[in-house]
Amino acid sequence: MTNPAQPAKRPVNPRFSSGPCAKIPTFDLAKLNDAPLGRSHRAAVGKSKLKAAIDGTREILGVPDDYRIGIVPASDTGAVEMAMWSLLGARKTTMVAWESFGAGWVTDAVKQLKLDGEVKTAEYGQIVDMAAIDYDTDVVFTWNGTTSGVRMPHGDMIPTDRAGLTICDATSAAFAMDLPWDKLDVVTFSWQKVMGGEAAHGMLILSPRAVERLENYTPAWPLPKIFRMTKGGKLNEGIFRGETINTPSMLAVEDYLLALDWAREIGGLPALIARCDANAAVIDRFCAANDWIANLAEDPATASTTSVCLKFTDDSITDGAAFAKAVAKRLEAEGVALDIGAYRDAPAGLRIWCGATVETADLEALMPWLDWAYHAERAALDAAA
Repeated sequence: MTNPAQPAKRPVNPRFSSGPCAKIPTFDLAKLNDAPLGRSHRAAVGKSKLKAAIDGTREILGVPDDYRIGIVPASDTGAVEMAMWSLLGARKTTMVAWESFGAGWVTDAVKQLKLDGEVKTAEYGQIVDMAAIDYDTDVVFTWNGTTSGVRMPHGDMIPTDRAGLTICDATSAAFAMDLPWDKLDVVTFSWQKVMGGEAAHGMLILSPRAVERLENYTPAWPLPKIFRMTKGGKLNEGIFRGETINTPSMLAVEDYLLALDWAREIGGLPALIARCDANAAVIDRFCAANDWIANLAEDPATASTTSVCLKFTDDSITDGAAFAKAVAKRLEAEGVALDIGAYRDAPAGLRIWCGATVETADLEALMPWLDWAYHAERAALDAAA
């Protein structure tokens, strides 16, 4: 096999990392000049910015008026653990995982909280049968498996008359997929995924049923200060008006507000979803045209439109992990794709972010480079044989 010629066109923005993700296409540091730096987040200007972030989240995502939205510490991880430590233990729990982050929540529930519960798992590329779950238990699951590229196809299998709570890690799904709010009691995500925001801040969305649990149930274990959402048996409403538990970065808040403005300008949630769908379709067409690469998701109905995970199907490659790393390294060296290696716990392959902040034209430009890198690595293997 001979070395192929390099493509002539390059992606304008080679940032295809799955987190932190590419900034919005119109991003400019100068647009953050209105951030109240050096001011208290408890001052009127700080409170107004934080409230604007909450209100904008509700507006773009279509969160019902009676759901609470809070900004919490430690990104999506902090938001999920805040929910688990505060809400679980009142009834039996079902933990669901089909990738590494879901598996992490299983570890928290089983080894740390030592809950009475059932664990349901699926291999990478597959998904748990969500219709077979007992929703009279509290169910913890990810909507979109960031490290496996497998997502929930819809929420039809979740009953509206369930007795348990549904706790959904939606960090790679919020702003990219249509979340059925009547089926979800707790939703968490971070700004650094689909909206391309900065790290460290998580979003926690609670249904009235989740609030009722908080106000009528006290966990058997102690809660750290950053997990406490009630005072005197009542919800601390301040958290859900922007009175954050710990000090937020007002620069990061300004950046999120800028991303929300961009989302409004392009047409809101439908436009964000359409951009993700168009991006993922570029890779789908590429995989269909090349028999040496495939989507890790086995069922196209469950294939992610944000964290698209790919596997090499060339049986002649004996060390898949080394080959995938070499392809990713070659693309990074050329400056056409940064940070697209598979997650460390996932099967060998590539992971290309297709969220709304990525331009479809950049993915279209990347595909010939992916073809080039694969064939260049194959030629190197053949030469070394």
